[in-house]
Amino acid sequence: MSLETPRTHYTSQVDIEQIGDDKVTVCGWVHEVRDLGGICFVVVRDREGRAQITLVKKKIDKEIFDAARKLVRESIVAVTGTAKPEGKAPNGYEIIPESIVVLNEAESPLPMDTTGKVDAELDTRLDSRFMDLRRERTTAIFKIRHEVLRAVRDFLTKDGFIETCSPKVVATATEGGTSLFPITYFDREAFLNQSPQLFKQILMSGGLDKVFEIGPIFRAEEHDTRRHLNEATSIDIEASFLDHFDVMEILENMVAYVYEQVIENEAASLKALDIELSVPKTPFMKVPYSQAIDIVNAESEETVEWGGDLGTVAEHTIGEHVFKETGESHYFITDWPTEIKPFYAMPYENNPLISKSFDMMHRTMELSSGAQRIHLHDMLKARIESQGLNSDGFDFYLRAFKYGMPPHSGWGIGCERLVMTMLGVENIRDTVLFPRDRKRLSP
Repeated sequence: MSLETPRTHYTSQVDIEQIGDDKVTVCGWVHEVRDLGGICFVVVRDREGRAQITLVKKKIDKEIFDAARKLVRESIVAVTGTAKPEGKAPNGYEIIPESIVVLNEAESPLPMDTTGKVDAELDTRLDSRFMDLRRERTTAIFKIRHEVLRAVRDFLTKDGFIETCSPKVVATATEGGTSLFPITYFDREAFLNQSPQLFKQILMSGGLDKVFEIGPIFRAEEHDTRRHLNEATSIDIEASFLDHFDVMEILENMVAYVYEQVIENEAASLKALDIELSVPKTPFMKVPYSQAIDIVNAESEETVEWGGDLGTVAEHTIGEHVFKETGESHYFITDWPTEIKPFYAMPYENNPLISKSFDMMHRTMELSSGAQRIHLHDMLKARIESQGLNSDGFDFYLRAFKYGMPPHSGWGIGCERLVMTMLGVENIRDTVLFPRDRKRLSP
């Protein structure tokens, strides 16, 4: 079909002074109908906001007035009319319609309420995500997510990084282990990729020097928590001739820039979520692993021995300790034991038990992991085999280290966790359009 009256403005773009007496057409969903007898108000909603359509019975065509009173909520309409100032209406104006065209009538009852007056459980919202996205708060989260990714690309591109795309179907696990989704690839077994890590490093051998990727990663881990997904979006970088301190600086500056851009460009979305953001102060505090476990052992009921990983209680304890000292929620844990980090993390020359690795943390959870990488072929092969992996399976990767691999470092940060911690979202599934976890494969 073709629209007889195509949209002229989003609801947020109607400027009374600019438009004057010109007609405007807004298109969207019927958010609400208030029939007061002699006057009827219809609120139309689009991606950018809402517009009030005002119909006074004595001043408007009877056919239009009667049609407006019968509009079904969430139906699609195109409204053409004259915009007039009205301080009490959304965006400060109302539209006096000369036509209201129903483009598609919604069924009733609705699967869930879109006005925010009646809340719904998360599963209900995810089952009807198309309807959930019509809620102002949900839309705000995804507009902010868009701004986060736009800001990331802007920051890294300005810093000389080249955007790349690595394969998501691979023959070998990135880091070994069993958290892989196997798939049938013609007559062979393959896997969905856990990380672009190995390919990023190969690109360093190719001389691209500084690369980044934003793409999906897949982890077949049987988590069922509010902060884990089996398909997530990872933001990764790799850079030659930089050490772990250099890429930590890139990471903290990028996070600060992302916050700045969200504050500047998504004020309306932040207002819809009732959030006031502040830009994290850089540089972030650096807490060596050995100091981190001392904090946990001294300030919590949990005991962590040197070489042990840090669980949720430990992370929260360290996060609160840093927050009390600095007033900031972001920090680094550095100098992790080599044995509990991936095989590609570079050990310190003067103490091989400790690696040049780091995690960037938020007060509530881990956001990013990174390290200076091993760039020496024989050392890397030995590390692979020391972790019980077959180095033959990594031949495609190791070959790149034989013919001139520069020293390099990098990191990966989860987009969903970055958005989640920025906005104080309770469940990571609220930051993904169609989340994939142990229980959910549809929609």
